[in-house]
Amino acid sequence: MGALPIIAIPDPLLKQVSLPVNDITDDVLAFAENMRLTMLAHKGCVGIAAVQVGFLARIIIVDVSLSEKPHRSSGTLIMINPEITYSSGKISSREGCLSVPDFIGNVTRKKKIEVDYTQLNGQKRHLKTEGFEAVCIQHEIDHLDGKVFLDRVTSLKTDVFRR
Repeated sequence: MGALPIIAIPDPLLKQVSLPVNDITDDVLAFAENMRLTMLAHKGCVGIAAVQVGFLARIIIVDVSLSEKPHRSSGTLIMINPEITYSSGKISSREGCLSVPDFIGNVTRKKKIEVDYTQLNGQKRHLKTEGFEAVCIQHEIDHLDGKVFLDRVTSLKTDVFRR
């Protein structure tokens, strides 16, 4: 199938809470690969959530090694049913999003996180991460909870900018 079309605001699907993935079937594996190809098709993209391609499934992919700037990276993370179990500190950064194509914004998030998730092979994992990778994971999990980064800015007037 390959790259999938991206849905953008104001599509109401982006405000929906995604559903847990109960079984990792061949369809889930194929869908995750198409999500990965979609992410790679967008230069500079470091993360994607299933809802961004129209499916309300709790699946995200993050790979900050794809960033133009070097960052500490755990490589390609394909996370099924990710759940943040610990967070600390604060970090502010400028975020963009495939589903908010015309704008970027200043967002404050947790600096360090720990996240539990399931890999495509069904294995449960626990990841401790910080900085840009932590920010990206939080951004993608927000999508699963029906939020875009615009919902996290302090002021639409002072913290949001045209690309």
